[in-house]
Amino acid sequence: LSTMSKEEKPRVSLVVIGHVDAGKSTTTGHLIYKCGGVDQETIAKYEKEANEVGKPTQKFAWVLDNLKAERERGITIDISLWKFATKQYEFTIIDAPGHRDFIKNTITGTSQADVAMLVVDASHGGFEEGISRGGQTREHALLAFTLGVKQMVVAVNKMDDKSVNYSQSRYEDVKSEVATYLKRVGYKPAKVTFVPISGWEGDNITDSSSNMPWYDGPTLLDALDKVSAPKRPADKSLRIPIQDVYKIGGIGTVPVGRVETGIMKPGITAQFAPSGITAEVK
Repeated sequence: LSTMSKEEKPRVSLVVIGHVDAGKSTTTGHLIYKCGGVDQETIAKYEKEANEVGKPTQKFAWVLDNLKAERERGITIDISLWKFATKQYEFTIIDAPGHRDFIKNTITGTSQADVAMLVVDASHGGFEEGISRGGQTREHALLAFTLGVKQMVVAVNKMDDKSVNYSQSRYEDVKSEVATYLKRVGYKPAKVTFVPISGWEGDNITDSSSNMPWYDGPTLLDALDKVSAPKRPADKSLRIPIQDVYKIGGIGTVPVGRVETGIMKPGITAQFAPSGITAEVK
């Protein structure tokens, strides 16, 4: 697997959602690392820094949580974008924050996605908190469906936790309860792939885990590789709904959005609505 592909693969946007501390950034960071998106040297650097500040389990999360404020609080505040390639697709990962304070950022990230990966904490106490009435597991699943993200993969994380110990019965309980809720939201559980994983240890991320011989389904990477690529009308006029505008020192004003129709490339002239102002794309 590599991050660069010689042939142009269909592009898929993946939003990573779930309750705070479900292990979204760690799982995503580990996935990117396994796909060759981050080298061993960088991970070793993150590991050293994480150990120095007393947060050894954060090394994979820091692949995505590269803002200092995020590192210190240990939660993802803005939307990190990263790429990795599977056999079929080139994925852009949108790692959305799970903390209630940052729900606006989650909405921005989710509205740009083709596929959602819902990370669920399987640990005793952790799962119950996330799926409770005030938990973000429910909130994010509803948000994803409402914003039009109809394809979902569920990563049942922290199977390595002492309270779970790779238990099949715990996995089945979590899967059953999440499937029931997803059905209520509008998803068809039969079309949602559930994968028991450990984002920290790497079980079932890209390789089948010997710790869960009872599971014979796809790995997380295989499950993502089986999604359907979105049809993008490239022959139509260029349309980019603007999600947000950032002012970044040294760069200027940066509008953020997704190309819904048409093609954006250097040299074309784009028009902003409703002002009618035009600008050349560099």
